[in-house]
Parts: sequence; C-alpha cells; structure tokens
Amino acid sequence: MTIPAEQHRASGRRGSMLRAVLAIVVVAGLLAAGLAGTISALNRTVYSAGGFVEQYLDALARGDTVGALALGGVMPSTADLASWGLTDEVAKDLPKTLLRASVLGGLDNIELASATDTVATDDGTAQTVVFDFDLNGTASSMVFTVERAGTFSGVFNAWAFSTSPLAVLQVSVLHERSFTVNGLTLDTRAHSAADAPATFSTSAAYLAFAPNRYTFEHDSAMLTAEKSIVRATVAGPTAVEVNALPNEAMVGQVQSELNKFLDDCATQTVLQPTSCPWGITIDDRIESTPAWSITTYPTVALTAGELSFEMVATPGQAHIVVDVQSLFDGDVSTRDEDVPFTMGLSVVVQPSGALAIQLH
Repeated sequence: MTIPAEQHRASGRRGSMLRAVLAIVVVAGLLAAGLAGTISALNRTVYSAGGFVEQYLDALARGDTVGALALGGVMPSTADLASWGLTDEVAKDLPKTLLRASVLGGLDNIELASATDTVATDDGTAQTVVFDFDLNGTASSMVFTVERAGTFSGVFNAWAFSTSPLAVLQVSVLHERSFTVNGLTLDTRAHSAADAPATFSTSAAYLAFAPNRYTFEHDSAMLTAEKSIVRATVAGPTAVEVNALPNEAMVGQVQSELNKFLDDCATQTVLQPTSCPWGITIDDRIESTPAWSITTYPTVALTAGELSFEMVATPGQAHIVVDVQSLFDGDVSTRDEDVPFTMGLSVVVQPSGALAIQLH
C-alpha cells in the first residue's frame, strides 16, 4: 500500500519536532543542572558563612565602615550589650561613640582558617568562623559567630552575625580627660552631663571595629602618656589605660615657679619671712638688716595623688647673713649660716592648660 506524499511529509515534520523538543529538554536539563551546581558552589563560597565574614573583613581593610555596618548583626544587639556586662548608661550612649573610618588601617593578608558547626539554630546553620590576618604586620586571628538569616533571590544563603564583632574600648585616662587613638583626639567627657563635676581622672567607653590595631597616647603641653597598643581581636569590652604624667615642660615650669616663690621670700629682711618655709630665732640683739639667699632649691619631682600631682616634703636650704650683739657680753658677731627647710606642693593642670600650684 502506498503512503500518500502528504502523509509522509506530516510524519517527517512530527519527527523533527519531537527531536527538537527532546533537544530543548536535554539542554534545559543541562542548564538547570549547571545552574543548580553554580548556586550550590556560590553558597559554599561567596554566600557561605566564611564568605559573609570575609565581606566584613574586606570592608574594614578598605576603610569602608558604611559597607561593614550594612551587614547583618554588626551593630550590637540588646543581648550583646547585656552579655558584655555594660551599665545601662554606657550601653545607652555606646552607638554614639563608634569610632570613625579614619582610625582603621593595617588589616591585610586575610585568609579563612576554619568554619565549623556550633550550637544549631532552628535550621541548624549556625557556624563559628575563624580568620587569620595581619594587623600592621603582626599575625593575628579572630573568631566570629554567624547564623543563617534566610535567603535572597530565593536561592542564595543570607547570613548575619549572631554576636556583634565590634569591640568596646573602655578607656581610662589617668590625670587627664583627653587622649589620641590612631591620630584621632577624643575627650572622655564629651558625653557627660554639662553639670558633671570635674575629676582628676576620667573614663569613657567607645564602640570600635574589630579586628584593628589601636594606638592610644596623650601628648599635651604639660602631660605625656606612653603609647599603649591594643590589638582588638575579640568582640566586646577591652580595658585600655592612658597614664598621662607630667613631662619635662611641666616639671620645669613648676620648678621655675617654686624657685621664684623662694627668691621672693629671700627678699624679706626679717628673721621669719612671712608665709615662707624657713625662719630663724635669734635671742641676741640684731645689729644689721637680715640678708637671705637660697643655697639649695628643693628639686621638684611630681607623683600622681588622688586629686592632683604631688611633690612630697622636699629638703632645701636658705642662707642668712646678719650682725648680732650678744646680750651677755656685748660682743658683736656675724651670723653667716645655712638654714635648712622642707616644703611640698600640689599642682593641677586646669582646663585652660594653666597650672594651679598650691604650696604646703
């Protein structure tokens, strides 16, 4: 039986269409498999827990604090603040104290060290991530805890820090109120109440990005503190002390003021100069005007007390020359002798920078 030509052509067209459909299905399958593989690979790398933390570290390395803060969980939560043991007053003001991008630097050679499962969340995806890096040339590492935060675009894993990676620098400035951190000068009383009483030493807490190296110092006209280096590689509170002590200029000025005071005392032509640390009693008749001079000035050495810098009672020596007549036999002689004395003082650097010196 002969198949009409029209039927033969229709059968050929159906076969071609079937082959085309099969080809499309195969290609679609391959594309779907490739896409699934790509998504899986991205979720294991770029969109993994380690990839998420690396975004944060890369942002810090570039000084991009806006980008770092845009990541989930970077700013401390109420639970973070509570776990860090901060007072309510400190916790309330902490977000206002976040150190600016200018203090960041020196973070490089960032490498993922490990990423392991930790206490599981509802979907079992909480992880501890450890990164190695260099901070200004010093090998360091930091542990981060992250958790799944759903997905975006319906397929890629989203993450957030389950514990904020930021540090809280609890800075105590001894005998001063200002300090410098990585070139940025701050005043510990900036967030204090306007009527807060002045204190000899001050303290304040600052929210800071970690990891980072922070160099604390103080250098003013009268006070200097040795540099204190803090490598912030742990989230939460880190204690920092800035010990501002009298420098050579301050000691020199106090010495100069003390010497001037003693020189003024020496101009008094009496045996007991008023408000001065020395004097002499002579029972015989005075025949000439007493002449005082300073043989040895007390050497100023200042140590920190509770409310001021103190010079403890320090020896000095005055000298008197005066003619006297003995009441016993009438002989006239010259008293030419040293008169030892001691004196101390307290000194405070006023907000204006001037010294307030109290002699005692």
